[in-house]
Amino acid sequence: MPLSGIKVLELGHLIAGPFASTLLAYFGAEVVKVEPPGGDPLRGWRGLDRGTSLWWRSVGRNKRSAVIDLKTERGREILRRAAAESDMLIENFRPGTLEGWGFDLEAIERDNPRLIVCRVSGYGQSGPYAQRPGYASVCEAFGGLRHLTGNPGQPSVRANLSLGDSLAALHAALGIVIALFARGRTGAGQSVDVAIFESVFAVLESTYSEYRHLGTVREASGPTITGVVPTGSYRCADGDVVLGANSEKLFAALCQVIGATEWVGQPGYDSNAGRVERASEINEAIATWMAARPAAEAARALRDSGVPCSIIADIADIAADPHYAAREMFEEADAEGERWHLPALAPKLGRQPGATRWAGPALGEHTDEILAELGLAAGEIAALRADGVVA
Repeated sequence: MPLSGIKVLELGHLIAGPFASTLLAYFGAEVVKVEPPGGDPLRGWRGLDRGTSLWWRSVGRNKRSAVIDLKTERGREILRRAAAESDMLIENFRPGTLEGWGFDLEAIERDNPRLIVCRVSGYGQSGPYAQRPGYASVCEAFGGLRHLTGNPGQPSVRANLSLGDSLAALHAALGIVIALFARGRTGAGQSVDVAIFESVFAVLESTYSEYRHLGTVREASGPTITGVVPTGSYRCADGDVVLGANSEKLFAALCQVIGATEWVGQPGYDSNAGRVERASEINEAIATWMAARPAAEAARALRDSGVPCSIIADIADIAADPHYAAREMFEEADAEGERWHLPALAPKLGRQPGATRWAGPALGEHTDEILAELGLAAGEIAALRADGVVA
């Protein structure tokens, strides 16, 4: 696997930092997850099976779990040993937390100049807001995303997901791999500073430039998108269909399907700019046609004419879909004597694909073997356990 032999030390909890190391582990990195005595809170979030979160089984995949109390000096000494032998350290505490515990990252980087340190936080490691607590939802608001979601004039809505955390994890994994590539050239590690709000801001397309150059503040647009017609979500007799027909060829095909052939090639309808001016008329015609048909029938007619579209699939639709299966987007893996169903991760590499080797393990399942690898004798490990430093 492409990252085989790369050692990652994961600190922190919940989503952004841990999901970044999940992506690395999927492609072969050896991830040691350091958990506090009570475990990562994610182990108890959302849907549970036999007392453990199914989300944890996914985010914790391919990782080894060691329970070490980092609030103790002996726990931090173990961490220093592990960091000295690692390629990467990923943490997502509020800035200053590790330093407040007496863990000197600068000293570790001096001892291990090849170490790549990725720090994920809501607002970044610097700036006037660095110490603000930053959950995904809050950073989605501060980062500008929530202003663009929902219907005009109504309260903002969110996707029923921790989208900001996932965007930060993707940026963190990208930053780490870039730093790893650079280390291959220079021999030196470096820090990777990932802010959730910046990861959100990074996907806002041209909204900033539109404001600075044109004075335009893009607003929420409901099921459509500003400046592109037609594209959006339309209500059918038994569900919704999303379509995009914003090129001249695709718009002509759409007109054939919905019986609006008089628009084909006509001035005002033969360019996106003209269609934007007539968005209400065009969207009303599409909505009327959609409303008279079941979603599957409408989608089939559009697809047969070459118009990109899809029903809005829920997870039951996804689980039954043959394309997901053909793309191998479902995996099974063992953990704690059970078999677990997990979503596969992307991207797909042609020669060295990623894979789930095991699902998220039990809390502290690998503590003893990890400590032994660091050179601690069985008696030392037993003493640390007796004192509550490890578990």
